[in-house]
This record gives sequence, C-alpha cells and structure tokens, in this order.
Amino acid sequence: MICDWSIGDLPGLNKPDCILLQQLGIATTGQLLAVAPDAATKYQLAMSLGTKIQYVNKLVALADLSRLPGVGCQYNGMLLHIGIISVKQLAQMPADKIHRQLLRLQVATLQRRDLCPDLDRVQTWIGQARGLN
Repeated sequence: MICDWSIGDLPGLNKPDCILLQQLGIATTGQLLAVAPDAATKYQLAMSLGTKIQYVNKLVALADLSRLPGVGCQYNGMLLHIGIISVKQLAQMPADKIHRQLLRLQVATLQRRDLCPDLDRVQTWIGQARGLN
C-alpha cells in the first residue's frame, strides 16, 4: 500500500508555497512526485516557486518517504534529518543503525528518548520500503 497525503501535510512546507503548489495543480504528495521525477523538472518547479532547488529536493524527499504507511508525514522529517532521502535508500539500511541515529537525534534535540520510534517500527518501515522496490 502506498500513501498519498495532502501537500499541506509535509513538514517544513510554508503556507505561501503550499498555496503556490496547489495553484500549479499539486495538491498531494503523489502529485508532487509525479511532476518532479528528475533534476530538470525539480529545477523548473523551483523556478515556479521562486525558491532554491534544495528546497524542492527536500519536499520531494519528504513526499517519497511519506509513501510508506508506517512513516507518513509523522516520521518522514526525522528520517530526512538523519540523512535518509528516499524509500530506496531506506530499504538498503540496517534497522539498528537507523534506530541508533533516530535515538541520537531525539536525545540531542528534545532530550526525550521516549519519543524515538522503537526498533520494531523501524524494521516495519524497512520492510515496507523493500516492498516498494
């Protein structure tokens, strides 16, 4: 199963850019992935938004990770923050390494170990990622 979220659910997407994306006909994460499959179209989208290509790359990475039901828009930002930029990359990573990095992130930013997804959840994400590849 692949999830498709409202574009406004992406973490880090500001309201003006959300409105611009919707005006361009991009209302969901799936639509964003469809219109920006390569560097050239990502660049065109960045120009349409009046922003840097890095911002569009970030949005596309978040949209890609959000396809996984277990990740969605709740955990995609955390994965991106630790360097996971795609479902394909996630599928190739060892669960214990990702879990350690997520735990380190949670402790460093929030001083809260209890908010870190557990190892079983991370393994589920990897299984879902492998199922898409």
